Amino acid sequence: MFFFFVGGLEQQVRQVLKSGAGKCKNCGSRADLVDYEKVLKLFFVPVWRWPGKEPLMHCPDCFLFFPPPTRTGPLLDVLRCASCGRPVESNFRFCPFCGSAL
Repeated sequence: MFFFFVGGLEQQVRQVLKSGAGKCKNCGSRADLVDYEKVLKLFFVPVWRWPGKEPLMHCPDCFLFFPPPTRTGPLLDVLRCASCGRPVESNFRFCPFCGSAL
């Protein structure tokens, strides 16, 4: 007896949260911030859906899902060591990384 299985798991856009929120990493066109869901399909018929964990960026041109860019700026209210520049807790008197006095 021979069984032929056709199925798969794919991501689909559930809701657009912000249109044109960034640029696609793959093709460079505009990308949207979306809520997505994962869909299990058997013989091309959706069988089970469950929501994604965090919003993702989605390019409608090349259908790529990718994480949104993170902001990498200086953190406010963070004490940094004058010698090595690493962040330390405000109640420390010495840097735990290089040992210099704060």
